[in-house]
Amino acid sequence: MNLNIQKQGAYRFIDEGEGETLMMLHGLFGALSNWEGVIENFKSNYRVLIPLMPIHDMPIKEAGCEGLTVFIEGFVKELQLKELTLVGNSLGGHVALIYTLKHPDLVKRLVLTGSSGLFEDSMGGSYPKRGNYEFIKERVEYTFYDPKTASKELVDEVFEITNSIPKVLRIIAIAKSAQRNNMAKDIVNITTPTLLIWGLNDTITPPHVGHEFNKLIPNSELHFIDKCCHAPMMERPKEFNKILSTWLGKTKI
Repeated sequence: MNLNIQKQGAYRFIDEGEGETLMMLHGLFGALSNWEGVIENFKSNYRVLIPLMPIHDMPIKEAGCEGLTVFIEGFVKELQLKELTLVGNSLGGHVALIYTLKHPDLVKRLVLTGSSGLFEDSMGGSYPKRGNYEFIKERVEYTFYDPKTASKELVDEVFEITNSIPKVLRIIAIAKSAQRNNMAKDIVNITTPTLLIWGLNDTITPPHVGHEFNKLIPNSELHFIDKCCHAPMMERPKEFNKILSTWLGKTKI
């Protein structure tokens, strides 16, 4: 799929389809391409928006969950969005949680998949090693149930990122921010209908994390996908889309 990246103001993003807005937020090592299967499935009935978050080039002092939330606030304001269905994977889920708590009037529905915010084992418990391709390949494969899902293109992309000292510094700052920012006491206040889609074999945010989110967020529903790790929308797009589509239909207002 050819992704058409648009630009408006300071923001770059995917904008496909028309209708209710589904806004996807990618993770720390994520990219717009992570959502290709979701875009293709939903763009005929929804407006699918995916902002490219400035993880690698935001000011180092702002590199963290709060800084990324401010970025999303600016994006929503720039595009004059409302009645959002926010869909966040990994770090994107963490940002979606903070944004939802700050702007419950703008978020109609919340979807979390492998979200940080309670516990995560980032990069398999270690920070990225520069210049070691095999290590990076192993760490990228660690995020998938089937290591073959980690294409050479994906591994090359992460390798390129980790070879840049400024990018690595930002990644480490954001990862530490996410680990510090435990949201257990806050998310009990989320009343927005929430869908949790978790890989049953998630090594980064294991299944117990999905159960904990389900227990703490009052109006939440949890689904597991078998033979699936940390990025269900990439590894099991058909199952992910089916669960999401059914739930969107149930929660339509």
